[in-house]
Amino acid sequence: MKTNYKVLFILPLLWSCSNDTQEEYKDIPIAFEVPSNFPPLAYDLENNPITEKGFELGKKLFYDGRLSSDGTISCGFCHEQQYAFTHHGHTVSHGINGLSGTRNSPSIQNLAFQNTFMYDGATEHLNLQPIIPITSEVEMDGNFSQIVAIMNADAEYKRLFGLAFPGKPINTENMLKAMGQFMAMVTSSNSRFDKFRRNETGGALSSTELEGYALFNQKCANCHVTDLFTDHAFRNNGLAVNSLVDDVGRYRVTLVDADKYKFKVPSLRNVEKTKPYMHDGRFLTLDAVLDHYASGVVNSPTLDQSLNNNGTLGIPLTALEKTKIIAFLKTLTDYQYLTDIRFSEL
Repeated sequence: MKTNYKVLFILPLLWSCSNDTQEEYKDIPIAFEVPSNFPPLAYDLENNPITEKGFELGKKLFYDGRLSSDGTISCGFCHEQQYAFTHHGHTVSHGINGLSGTRNSPSIQNLAFQNTFMYDGATEHLNLQPIIPITSEVEMDGNFSQIVAIMNADAEYKRLFGLAFPGKPINTENMLKAMGQFMAMVTSSNSRFDKFRRNETGGALSSTELEGYALFNQKCANCHVTDLFTDHAFRNNGLAVNSLVDDVGRYRVTLVDADKYKFKVPSLRNVEKTKPYMHDGRFLTLDAVLDHYASGVVNSPTLDQSLNNNGTLGIPLTALEKTKIIAFLKTLTDYQYLTDIRFSEL
């Protein structure tokens, strides 16, 4: 296997300056490295090249509660790094004034390799994705005019915008570009499984984990493909409809009947850390997830064909097979990503 190669964009890395020289006022491009076991980038780095100050600005915005109407809810509130940027322990996201949404917070990882975002694919551009939670009445309930006013009155924001986007205004467009740079850089690619795939030190898998990997490829890899562990498709995986919410998934965007109850296939990277599971957080354990696929799939007109084998629903799984698959899934935990100080609030 190949090792990581230094990607597509060979750019100089940042070196900080201790002296107050002209270097302090320069914004330096950051090299984006595509792991050798990953597919090509989807994010357009030419239209929004990632720079040191752009990334720093995006990170500041990501963790700033002032983007919400009550000044308390930041993006990072629902996306905690140690839990793969999910809202740990919450079935659905909690926003301003203790209000609850209807969906579980998806992980922020490897977004630069994706073309659609949110469980229903409500946006097809990473730079536009933050608009949805920021303006949601039950999440951040933010107002972009007010946010821009806050940034224009803040000395640190004025400094960072001036460096990241010299000669350009402090506005919503550049704010979203900076957030896109930060989110694009949040990459998970150094789990034990990755090291196994790249023949790197620390990549040994046990016999149980290898057997779990083989079972995973037989029974799960139809949807959780490539080393990103998602095909980015929208599928109905046979969940019983929650009558209190009746979230119709992709249909909300397309209004096509064939898309009812279809949700984007999530990546399984760091799945050990992202409970609860499914778009509404209904399952609290990986065992419960596999139990669903083994015996809990509900038939419907839009059920994914991979879960209906001539009238037999679900995926046949023995107790031992479940144990082995879960052992494999835990090799996808990337502790470097979970603790990387570049992505941390402090």
